[in-house]
Amino acid sequence: MMTEFAQYVPGEYAKKHIRITPTTLADGRDFFYLDDDPEYVSGAKTRELTDPRDLPYRFSNQLNAAGEEVPYAAPEMRRDPLTGDWIPMATARMNRPITAGPGATAKGNPLAARKPGDPYQDGEVPDTDYNVVVFENRFPSMVRVPGRSEDVTFVNDNPLWEKKLATGRCEVICFDPNEHGLPADLPVSRLRTVVEAWAFRTAEISKMEGIEQIFPFENHGAEIGVSLAHPHGQVYCYPFIAPRLEAELKHTEAYHEKTGGNLLKDLMNAEIEAEERVVLRNHSWVAYVPAAARWPLEVHVAPVRDVLTLDELNDQERWDLAQMYSTLLKRGNAFFDKGDGKGMDLPYIAAWHQAPIHDPRRANYRLNLQFFSFRRAANKIKYLAGSESGMAAWISDTTPELIAKRFHELGPIDIEG
Repeated sequence: MMTEFAQYVPGEYAKKHIRITPTTLADGRDFFYLDDDPEYVSGAKTRELTDPRDLPYRFSNQLNAAGEEVPYAAPEMRRDPLTGDWIPMATARMNRPITAGPGATAKGNPLAARKPGDPYQDGEVPDTDYNVVVFENRFPSMVRVPGRSEDVTFVNDNPLWEKKLATGRCEVICFDPNEHGLPADLPVSRLRTVVEAWAFRTAEISKMEGIEQIFPFENHGAEIGVSLAHPHGQVYCYPFIAPRLEAELKHTEAYHEKTGGNLLKDLMNAEIEAEERVVLRNHSWVAYVPAAARWPLEVHVAPVRDVLTLDELNDQERWDLAQMYSTLLKRGNAFFDKGDGKGMDLPYIAAWHQAPIHDPRRANYRLNLQFFSFRRAANKIKYLAGSESGMAAWISDTTPELIAKRFHELGPIDIEG
């Protein structure tokens, strides 16, 4: 029988085919197994719940460079007076292990299942195997520290520069135990478990103190800047509304006040009517290249039904999303032709835009996935130079119609049902 949680309520599929087992890591962080293996779902087999590492409590005092004991270095955030944006600053992340790219500093993989006898024994997963796991990030950009004041103070005692603790929460979702695998190669049934993990964490975290926005996302590829090559994603839970969502909320709210409609729904319906930029469609979801796409490869995925957050999706929508996501990843990998007809491992970001938790403007928002890549050719990356980085004024190297045309040229891709 599945563990009962405060907010998450499993659908019929999850009740029968997914088992969530919670535990706590040695330093006090939350950890969850999400099993779709029938032997674990039935309870015939159980997971290892004890973390064998001798780790200090996550918020215990630390030693500085001089060997002196100092309080835990909690992330702080400062507000930019010019934009109003909060900027989290987490110095402890400088010490996190990096296993991908030319700057790799660690040979072991902390996201892999435990390997008895392996010289690297600082992995985050207590068991020697798993299906999907979720746990709090050991090096978070944002975290609530018990007993610490969350009041606003000022840098240099000057009211121009507000600062406060960067409360919030950062979690990691490992999609599969195969540390050398690709998300695009996972069976749809495993991606269905990943979708359940997104819904599970959205439901549970939405009732935690101080959280305003829940942002599940996936970074993939060394060009994107991933520090760990293992197939995984993250969930950032902000104590504020992030600038991108804030901009979208301003426009969706203004559109509603002017027309009485939902901007995101009307955009989806307009793309369906135009047809040209729609690249994938099933019973529950529509994927299209937006008419004002910024990136050289960009696809937005929207639910047909009005849905605010991932945990509101029903069983059919979760299955259809897993199938859609699988197809999108496969077609993304086939998008750029290196000349051998085999495509490439596409670097990408998959960003879930959900309605904020408390902001009243959430009623006029709508769940959507924004999927994009920096790659603009098989051997070229789009760099964000002066106009994009300096003024946030995008210059596109292609057109949305050409992006959609390339997707259409790829033809059908068979996926597991």
